[in-house]
Amino acid sequence: MNLVVGVDAGGTASRAVVATVDGTVVGRGRAGPGNPLAAGPAAAQAIGSALRQALSGVRPEAVEAGVLGLAGDSACADPAIRASLGAAWTAAGLTCGWTVVGDAVTAFAAGTCAPTGAVLIAGTGAVAAAIKDHEIVRVADGLGWLLGDEGSGHWFGISALRAAVRSWPSPFAAVVAAHAGVGGRDQLIHWAQRLPHARIAALAPIVCAQARTGDPEAAAIVADAVRKLTATLDSLGADGPVVLAGGLLTSSDSPVRDGLLAVLDARGTTVLISRDPAAAAAWLAARTRPGVPSPADLHRALLGAPGG
Repeated sequence: MNLVVGVDAGGTASRAVVATVDGTVVGRGRAGPGNPLAAGPAAAQAIGSALRQALSGVRPEAVEAGVLGLAGDSACADPAIRASLGAAWTAAGLTCGWTVVGDAVTAFAAGTCAPTGAVLIAGTGAVAAAIKDHEIVRVADGLGWLLGDEGSGHWFGISALRAAVRSWPSPFAAVVAAHAGVGGRDQLIHWAQRLPHARIAALAPIVCAQARTGDPEAAAIVADAVRKLTATLDSLGADGPVVLAGGLLTSSDSPVRDGLLAVLDARGTTVLISRDPAAAAAWLAARTRPGVPSPADLHRALLGAPGG
């Protein structure tokens, strides 16, 4: 049985998929954050753990190729980081070669088998990338929470905190304060200054839920996010389909996704939703192997029919 491995390693989790070259998934694994810029040495450990889980029950030596979709892939220019990833790969029993691509490439491939287009990602961070022949040719935003990532989960959290302290007291401020576990404006300010990043980003679904109920402050934040994400995408000037990725844009109940779809549908843009970046990484590894189905058939086998 000829196999390939695909890995999606991001700031929240690392996921691995083992599949046959004709598109049957035979193993999956999941572990902690795999972005080496954010997680440091623990990133390679998490990726290794996800690989070992996915390879359980199959022979690692049967794997012919692997693709690692990595948030913070530029870190691989550091020999120590690349060596740590190689050590994790070898420790999982893999002897084949492996290729690193940016997580924008795997996110795009998780929505379409087209070689060229654009991907817009809004999760904890936010970035857009123009893709040509499955390579990143231009990037917009992705500057981190301090300098950019506009429309991201972290941006949502900061926007919610700013709105709460400026409108105190208000029903929206009370919801934000409850999330922080504080009872007053000054306490909320002090809580925010400690920069509990995960808790700040966790305000994003709370803001979206409040927007769904008609809260005007939450609705204003969502509308601003849609404007900023649209501007980020537009700055690429890319042709082809647009793939939406990241929790804020793939969740079916996200008002941010609804807002972006309304904008892009009005333009006649082909919009697809990213589904399984780890399986897409496996597709990237398998699509050029001898004897595989057509790229479109292989994509359909691994990821199912695309949906908007």
